[in-house]
Amino acid sequence: MKADKLVWAGRVMTALTAPLFLLGVYMIFTGDPQVTAGMAKYGWPPETVKTIGWLELLCLVLYLVPRTSVLGAAALTGYLGGAVATHLRAQEPVVMPVVVGVWVWAGIWLREPRLRALMPLRGR
Repeated sequence: MKADKLVWAGRVMTALTAPLFLLGVYMIFTGDPQVTAGMAKYGWPPETVKTIGWLELLCLVLYLVPRTSVLGAAALTGYLGGAVATHLRAQEPVVMPVVVGVWVWAGIWLREPRLRALMPLRGR
């Protein structure tokens, strides 16, 4: 019964994560002026915005599909690593992408028993 609760907690965490990334993808593909301005602020050329959106969407889909979820978590980690690097370069706080990355891995760790076996939490 405990394993079922862990899996469901992981599913809930994943379900809460997905809208965050989907909002970003939506804003990119609808040409939201905030996205264009934000990307320009960080030095990203306008022609790269849609590519970044496709990469974000691909990472998210991999994360949401159970067979590829661990690969998706790794891909989202790389994606968020780029966000961390961009914020560091701009001398801005990196708390949000780091917290989201930890949340992504916590969700996959809870919902994937093989990952829990590979990376167990150890008590005293």
